[in-house]
Amino acid sequence: MQAIIDSLFTPIGQDGMVGILLIWSGLKVTLAVTILATLLGSVLGIGTTLMKMSSHWYLRWPANLYVSVIRGTPVVVQLVILYFIVLASLDVDKITAAVIAFGINSGAYISEIIRAGIQAVDKGQTEAARSLGLSQGQAMKEVILPQAVKNILPALGNEFIVLLKETAVIGFIGGVDLMRAGEIIRSRTFEDVVPLFTCAIIYLMLTYSFTLMLSQFEKRLKQSD
Repeated sequence: MQAIIDSLFTPIGQDGMVGILLIWSGLKVTLAVTILATLLGSVLGIGTTLMKMSSHWYLRWPANLYVSVIRGTPVVVQLVILYFIVLASLDVDKITAAVIAFGINSGAYISEIIRAGIQAVDKGQTEAARSLGLSQGQAMKEVILPQAVKNILPALGNEFIVLLKETAVIGFIGGVDLMRAGEIIRSRTFEDVVPLFTCAIIYLMLTYSFTLMLSQFEKRLKQSD
């Protein structure tokens, strides 16, 4: 009990920061980065999907390269390269850099999710739409995408949960997210168990809550079939 009080409810360090407030501040950063990166990744994912499904090779080639490079390298390496090399000459704060890095990373995976969702729709649907006089774009908008959404949305929810856990590496560029907050408390109090288990429990609660909401959402989608 005393370890909990010393780690979370007693001022730590010369700045007088209280551990639980540092945890709360880090949690807000984690959620903000996750949400904004998911939005950025969705935009990039849609654009990349359109490029990959294009009939023009000069659009498909860079899209395929982007997806291959991002999926083939660890997100922490991408984060460090972006912040310390790509954005080194620019006045970009750590949180913005993290949003960009995780957004770029998420975009590659979201692109594959969207592409898989579209390809899961029976090809006969496209043929039927075209036989009715719809253009390729109209068939995609009016027939294919509404059916693909049911395949895409649950997978996007899973990507959000994965991204939430991946943000634990923000500390590599000095950003104070939830995990980094726990590390700061640990380094100042020399207490390992309380701050690390507190972060683990918070991550678990967040992922469990989002997983439960995603499960309920999937059930509603099945009921509407």
